[in-house]
Amino acid sequence: MDISAFPRRFALSRRFSLGAPARFAVSPNGRRVVFTRTRGGLDPLGELWLYADGRERLLASPEMADGPIPEAERIRRERARERTEGIVSYATDRDVRLVVHTVGGALHAVRTSGGPSFPLPAVGPAVDARPSPDGRHVAYVSEGALRVMALDGTERLCLAPEAPEVTYGLAEHAAAESMGRRRGYWWAPDGSALLVARVDPTPMPLWHLGDPADPAKPPRAFRYPAAGTANAEVTLHAVSLDGGRTEVLWERAEFEYLATAHWDAHGPVISVQSRDQRLSRVQAVDPATGATRPLWQRQDPAWVELVPGTPARTASGTPVAPWEKDGTRGLEVGDYRTPDGLQLAEVLGTDRDRVLFTAWDGPFERHVYSYEPETGLTRLSRQPGVHTAAMGGPTVVLDSQTPNGHTVTVLRDGEPVGTLRSLVADPLVVPRPEFLTLGGRELPGTLFLPSWHEPGTRKLPVLLFPYSGPGLRLAVRARTWAACVAQWFAEQGFAVLTVDGRGTPGRGPVWEKAVHGDQLTPVLEDQIDGLRAAAAHCPDLDLGRVGIRGWSFGGTLAAAAVLRHPEVFHAAVSGAAPSDQRLYDTHWKERFLGHPDEQPENYARSSTIHDAPLLRRPLLLVHGMADDNVAAAHTLRMSAALLAAGRPHSVLPLSGATHMAGGGTAGQLLLFELNFLRNALGG
Repeated sequence: MDISAFPRRFALSRRFSLGAPARFAVSPNGRRVVFTRTRGGLDPLGELWLYADGRERLLASPEMADGPIPEAERIRRERARERTEGIVSYATDRDVRLVVHTVGGALHAVRTSGGPSFPLPAVGPAVDARPSPDGRHVAYVSEGALRVMALDGTERLCLAPEAPEVTYGLAEHAAAESMGRRRGYWWAPDGSALLVARVDPTPMPLWHLGDPADPAKPPRAFRYPAAGTANAEVTLHAVSLDGGRTEVLWERAEFEYLATAHWDAHGPVISVQSRDQRLSRVQAVDPATGATRPLWQRQDPAWVELVPGTPARTASGTPVAPWEKDGTRGLEVGDYRTPDGLQLAEVLGTDRDRVLFTAWDGPFERHVYSYEPETGLTRLSRQPGVHTAAMGGPTVVLDSQTPNGHTVTVLRDGEPVGTLRSLVADPLVVPRPEFLTLGGRELPGTLFLPSWHEPGTRKLPVLLFPYSGPGLRLAVRARTWAACVAQWFAEQGFAVLTVDGRGTPGRGPVWEKAVHGDQLTPVLEDQIDGLRAAAAHCPDLDLGRVGIRGWSFGGTLAAAAVLRHPEVFHAAVSGAAPSDQRLYDTHWKERFLGHPDEQPENYARSSTIHDAPLLRRPLLLVHGMADDNVAAAHTLRMSAALLAAGRPHSVLPLSGATHMAGGGTAGQLLLFELNFLRNALGG
């Protein structure tokens, strides 16, 4: 197969994410499944679909891509790493009969029972619209105000900001980027009230992001909570539709972060976390008085990991929460605990007394499990791969990345009854990974060799392709975009090795927290140990020609590799890399390194900028100039430090690119990297 078109297809398909069914909502009786899917594997325009009675039906389709969108929506999409256009998100009422969505700030609704999509008269550009559980009202955020209206357009409630930068109903940067909380309001089950977050970002430093390619364009000012600086001031309010408002009271001086919030049949529940993240407390809220009472808490000498979907409660009120002991992070439902070694990833939801969750089972696979008191623990995903799901009544929608690609299967009572079409583009390459357990620490790794390579006939230059940081696994038994990119590089003549070392998820808290206080030394040790073990396994790896490429944390790791271990690594591509850890956000960075004023040595040992004088190998620095997550200042300061030390290097600025570096840039960047690595490593 001709794979010369791979870089272009990689870019047009937006990492092979287009055309995949996503964002599933299942009705409580299991009969209706709403989801989004773009029109094709190379078409970014998202549409809204319904699966019912074994058939798919189009619910809503925008006439065109949404063009200019509200700034708050643009930021929400960037935090969520959203790559599609058109209808990119939606929300439903409790019975999945009313669906609301926005396109270009315009608010629309559609009923799953039939009929066309119809507009709703929002006062201004709408963001994060959500119907009440009873389907009688729709809430949305517009220009910082939370508004609630009836379906006829009659406004019932408006929480207007008291100052220019204050917002109601939106998540602050640290919550959306680092805590996984991308919402700022939650409906009461009966639709009579809401929990609403008020965010005042003015205590945070004011940063400016300009466009060097357009000097006539003024820079965008935004608040960024850099490590060691002030966070946004976040308060929470119980608000009724008649305008009554009560502030929720918790020990904010001790618990600075609002980690999660939700409102179930037993009342509102929040979890709050201390600034050092070593203490997290779950509290019940009295919406009438705002008073809170502790339900349970977790404490850890390193940090308390926030597990998505927790805390939760079943219909009977049984707590659903993570537990940690020795090398396992498991799930606890009342008195029941999942087995040792099964590593909890996410709680997907509850239905009556049933709990649906994902967990890592072994080094390369993540599966979907169901727990019920009557039937016990059941694994629902049967094929090797990385799986997630959504649930409603007897129906589970199983979303699977397998070695053969992406599939979505509808299960009823645990048995397949249908599938949702996946239109993901053919990647043009067939990943051929060898799954390895490397070295004394049994590091999970994948090795990709050229399909045309005959063992023993030639030595291959080695390209390490890690992320190896918190929150992401690359060495998995699935045809992911990363596996396709790895195989493409392999077809160019490289042996491509991916190693998930200490600090990566899915192997328990001891493994994850081995990077506490030092995010680079143990991770680099694992990359080197994995490389040497892979070379012992496959003698065709040429340890005299070793390159490394990475993005974000992987970019920092790539730069650190050539700076600190030039005897092992001979060239590096470092993309969007935090080079000075003090410039990254409070919640993410202080979790691993502490407060920079109290533990500056942790930041020094984890920042590559201090190692600039050590450079002896070819280094390519790449950064999107519109990146508001890892600011381009990281790479510009790194380049300045290298220049001051007299160390030659290359810098590739990506004009207009954010942290995702999407569009046509992605394909051309692969070719640029390939040329750089070939020149640097020879051959």
